[in-house]
Amino acid sequence: MFDGRVALGNLALRSPIIAAAGTVGSVYDFADVTALSVYGAAVTKSVSHMPWAGRPAPRVASAGSGMLNGVGIQNPGIDEWRTNMPDVSHLSVPVWGSAVGSDPAEFALVSKGLAAEGVQAIEVNLSCPNLELGTMFALDPRAAGQVMAAVRAATDLPIGAKLSPNSEDIVKVARAVTEAGADFVVLTNTVWGMGIDLEARTPKLSGQVGGYSGPPVKPIALRCVWEVASALDVPIVGCGGIRTGEDVVEYLMAGASAVAIGTVHFAEPRAGKRILHELAAWCRRHDVETLRELTGAAHSL
Repeated sequence: MFDGRVALGNLALRSPIIAAAGTVGSVYDFADVTALSVYGAAVTKSVSHMPWAGRPAPRVASAGSGMLNGVGIQNPGIDEWRTNMPDVSHLSVPVWGSAVGSDPAEFALVSKGLAAEGVQAIEVNLSCPNLELGTMFALDPRAAGQVMAAVRAATDLPIGAKLSPNSEDIVKVARAVTEAGADFVVLTNTVWGMGIDLEARTPKLSGQVGGYSGPPVKPIALRCVWEVASALDVPIVGCGGIRTGEDVVEYLMAGASAVAIGTVHFAEPRAGKRILHELAAWCRRHDVETLRELTGAAHSL
């Protein structure tokens, strides 16, 4: 009999599928669209200390079989978020918060606010801009480690670092955040990309360059999972281009313990249920009883 339970470090998940931040709103929004029982966890949209207005339209565009976005992490700030966020304990899925900030102290402050609202874990979005240095925290091992150390000091909750595939050395960044206290890493966020509106002769996004997600980024994110799993002993959430049960199997074999699905939700809000059924069917066909059998399986060849 198929057992879909997985362990992400000390976090026990009933399902290997996590609903990715930025694709299920406040999670309450998503609860009105589809059942949440197929997910091991759902991550709220990232929130900062003070409100972020985000970028002007256009900030989402199609690009082949993928999607470009340059939303700019629009959010109301942690105080407003806490005022309007319903009690997450009433949902049928464990809710994780997502923290962003302009410096380590802001990340820590936001993490305290998220913890006070009852989230079960915190995903630290290191792919947001470091305003002081003018780049992403996730591109600088030292800066990424400083953020994770500040968050670790601010909360006892499990914390994960969401890293960027644009990093020059993803293993070096993963090592830095792990040494600073991260309980797991999420590999990965979007790839830098852009598109041109041929009729308007202008970039498709107001910010010109944005994040590219969807099926085309899967080999890139999978490579990141493989490299980190080969070098470090850290629980991994694989994320990028997942749309089938076989995609989940591939991420697990590369070294992930769980996966996050995101872009597929925009075209198919109930994709999680289908993907989990496909995963279970694959496991039955291949006599796999527990998903632990699959994690890192490709590394043993």
